[in-house]
Amino acid sequence: MDLTNLTAVTEFILMGFSTDKNIHILHLVLFFLIYFGALMGNVLIIMITTLDQSLHTPMYYFLNNLSFWDLCLISITVPKSIANSLSHNNSISFTGCVAQVFLMVFSATTELNLLTAMCFDRYAAICHPLHYEIIITKDMCVHLIAVSWLGGGLTAVMHTVSTFSLSYCGSNIVHQFFCDIPKLLAISCSENLTREIVPIIISVVLDICCFICIIISYVNIFSAVKKIPSTEGQSKAYSTCLPHLVVVVVYLFTGFFAYLKPTSGIPSIYDLLISMFYTMVPPTVNPFIYSLRNNAMKMSLQRLLKRIFTTR
Repeated sequence: MDLTNLTAVTEFILMGFSTDKNIHILHLVLFFLIYFGALMGNVLIIMITTLDQSLHTPMYYFLNNLSFWDLCLISITVPKSIANSLSHNNSISFTGCVAQVFLMVFSATTELNLLTAMCFDRYAAICHPLHYEIIITKDMCVHLIAVSWLGGGLTAVMHTVSTFSLSYCGSNIVHQFFCDIPKLLAISCSENLTREIVPIIISVVLDICCFICIIISYVNIFSAVKKIPSTEGQSKAYSTCLPHLVVVVVYLFTGFFAYLKPTSGIPSIYDLLISMFYTMVPPTVNPFIYSLRNNAMKMSLQRLLKRIFTTR
């Protein structure tokens, strides 16, 4: 590896959005509102599932972890973009870019792993209710979460090492609001991009495996739901499961599109919108579709607020 080339670029310029004043203000306000909503929703879920002893069950343990990684996923990119917009300085250091790529892949992969584990948990709860406590034990829960974290960490190391083992000695302008791997590949001086393309293919194959597991789980869940005699019970189950499935599909397919399309150094509004879908939409909507629509969560929130206001 030629270390001279690696250190030739000392910083990157994140040219995600237009410098037009109106678009600049829209970007700033939109990102702030989205981040504030995601922050409040996920912090609230972490607080509720941690403080309420009645929610110390496998399902809420998974939700607690999902909210933590949702918070990480959106906090890696959006605050930096907001800060750059406010300071009118779009630069990010080489080290900062490395850290952003590592944490981004770590968070995104771990989140998908957790979503897959949560589907298995719901499959066990709905399709095998009498054996649920035998299947999803505390040890099983810990193991599933540990594997999710470990898989995310290993994938992040693989992508970070392969991406930054390439040479960056020419343009340092990244046409994205964060250090996105496809956009970094587009400005790399290296002629052979196999070192990063292979890890991308490996990740896509693993992601497809997760998606297949999720689909199989939901097929079995929907088959079980059809057997529910009450129409109201069926509607409730569908209204809970379908939004979960939609978010997973949007999350995966926008990610696939971003990483599998040919790399290009030309700015594109479509690339920005797609990246927003897989980096910002899941952390923002997950608190509402996974948790805050849940009656147990609502009751726990009411108890928490009552306790806070009573002690004052």
